[in-house]
Amino acid sequence: MSVTAKWGLLSQAERDAAYNNIAHVSDSAVLNAAREVASSVFRTTNGLHLDLRYGKKQRNTWDLFPVADPDAPCIVFIHGGYWQRNSKEQFCNLIAGPHGRGWAAALPGYTLAPDASLSEIVAEINTALDWLGAHGPAHGINGPIVLSGWSAGGHLTAMCLGHPLVKAGLAISGIFELGPLRDTYLNEKLRLTEQEVVSLSPMRLPGVAKPLAVAYGTAELPALVGDSREFHSRRGAMHLPGALIPVAGANHFTITQALRDHDGVLTRYLPLLLD
Repeated sequence: MSVTAKWGLLSQAERDAAYNNIAHVSDSAVLNAAREVASSVFRTTNGLHLDLRYGKKQRNTWDLFPVADPDAPCIVFIHGGYWQRNSKEQFCNLIAGPHGRGWAAALPGYTLAPDASLSEIVAEINTALDWLGAHGPAHGINGPIVLSGWSAGGHLTAMCLGHPLVKAGLAISGIFELGPLRDTYLNEKLRLTEQEVVSLSPMRLPGVAKPLAVAYGTAELPALVGDSREFHSRRGAMHLPGALIPVAGANHFTITQALRDHDGVLTRYLPLLLD
């Protein structure tokens, strides 16, 4: 029986634990700190197009990392943190793999909950993509866009796949059904409404007919593994393209190395999304 299938039988502590990635991975603090240090180095080394404003709110900025060829494909990477923590600056090194293979890269910031509702966060990402379509070429980014993201960013990838600028998507360790989150500690800041659960759960929405690869770590929490597998299955039932990519042995934090590394499985898969 899946976690969500027996949801009504779980205690509050069990429901919280079902989505607590930090508690599930004992060395998560060490992994996060290493990522932040590496991201700072990458950002400093490639710091020509940083904090470009797309909206009025403080976090409404882009970090862009073009390559020599302005028509090279570009990965847009949305950071995670359950929509309520972290920032784009802490995730810049995760696009090092594609960037080293000649891909441009771009990371949007967004307002965190509770300062923004999830509806507003989704709208901000769409506004950011509008800006990139209009202003990206002036910063050396004019190629096809693959939208990607990790954790909350995986959810936002699925939600914004339909943006006209986006050619394909790669959702990593995403949350695709929001209903259970209302019963966990996460909702203290998210404050999800019933309408948001319905309209912002990719699992419940008509599928977008663009390639969307769904990746997860085989050592992740069962709730996240189940979400990824079921979401991919539902897209498959609608005859929508995109692979399911289980990253063997990866947990919620080490899965990002599959994109960070030059020969990572997700780095190598990216070009197939544009074939």
